[in-house]
Amino acid sequence: MSFADFVDKNYKPSKDELVALFYVEPIEGISLEEAAGRVASESSNGTWTEVVTMSDRIRKLSAKAYEFNGFWVKIAYPLDLFELGSMPQVWSSIAGNIFGMKAVKNLRLEDVYWPPDMVKSFVGPGKGIEGIRKVLKIEKRPILATVPKPKVGMTTEEHVKAAYEIWTGGVDLLKDDENLTSQSFNRFEERVRESFKMRERAEKETGERKSYLVNVTAPFYEMKRRAELVADLGGEFVMIDILTAGWSALHAMREIAGDLGLAIHAHRAFHAAFTRNRKHGVSMKVVAESARLVGVDTIHVGTVVGKLVSPLEEVTALADILRKDKLDEDWERKILPKDWLGMKRVLPVSSGGLHPGLVPDVLRMLGTEIMIQAGGGVLGHPGGPRKGAAAMRQAITAAMEGIPLDEYAKDHKELRGALEHWGYMRPV
Repeated sequence: MSFADFVDKNYKPSKDELVALFYVEPIEGISLEEAAGRVASESSNGTWTEVVTMSDRIRKLSAKAYEFNGFWVKIAYPLDLFELGSMPQVWSSIAGNIFGMKAVKNLRLEDVYWPPDMVKSFVGPGKGIEGIRKVLKIEKRPILATVPKPKVGMTTEEHVKAAYEIWTGGVDLLKDDENLTSQSFNRFEERVRESFKMRERAEKETGERKSYLVNVTAPFYEMKRRAELVADLGGEFVMIDILTAGWSALHAMREIAGDLGLAIHAHRAFHAAFTRNRKHGVSMKVVAESARLVGVDTIHVGTVVGKLVSPLEEVTALADILRKDKLDEDWERKILPKDWLGMKRVLPVSSGGLHPGLVPDVLRMLGTEIMIQAGGGVLGHPGGPRKGAAAMRQAITAAMEGIPLDEYAKDHKELRGALEHWGYMRPV
């Protein structure tokens, strides 16, 4: 087979085929059609030369590059190319060797249409948005989470003290950050045991439900042991660095979390290594869709106004992908059609450089069906973490009621202190 055999501009894929949208920029001397054919070939059943073992039956499994729009190309894959219910195999296929091909200067997997049989082969979230709100007894407002800062370096005693201040100030969820697991200065088991004791105290004082997004990321069997400990201590959530742990580990942890009644908070640490370049790599949309299928309950999507790169069209696209049951094709945002077939919805997490002055911006962009996670924006408050937590809650209340923050701050000293300290600045 030649690379041209993997290109058919008259091809009409069925709804049962997986379709991937790629940005394909060939090197000089190679046409776009040939480069797209090479991508389709390498990601299905072709190679660099003719092979004597090819047959007509196998040719029917070949991917087809069929729609071209500038450098954007759609490639259709017969479903039989995939092992249903296996995200590692899907990524090894459509995001495997292709990014190292000499024939492409830039190549980006932008989005995927997931056919019904593939969607049905995954379990999806265990609790989803509705289940998380039920756990925390929060019906409408955004859920508020905070990472004690500095995110690594505090002793267990210091961490737990900060947790108490954060919870009693008005935060719903204490959160470990991506690189806090079980270091010598803050061992996992002691931190979790002492934090849940403090959680009980905070709940009694505030009359509100409180919980803890516990980072269990580790080699698999240790991750399983940690999740079991969280459940034994009355926890409701585990946090996993899903990209550094890997899709296989996430599959297994979804099953374990389901058995233990735990929700999974997905941290996307490492994603920007391959999502940030808009011309090369894999988009965050594909990561979020894959995570929803495998079964996370919350996942970070960015803020637009915070410290991390997160364009508006990407953040709103991610929120729609996670929260909606169906989506039509949206060429402007490079979204292929979606039908999650009743799979539970995932709560988007807006995080990275947020403080009270930015809360109205986040709610305008994403609405209230979100988790807002602020670390420095709570722990950096000049009055301390309790007042920082209170200021964040006050900013949420003001934004939901349509009251300008400056106006609301006149009668709320914690918010006033935050605005005097940060104003409405956007971190860089």
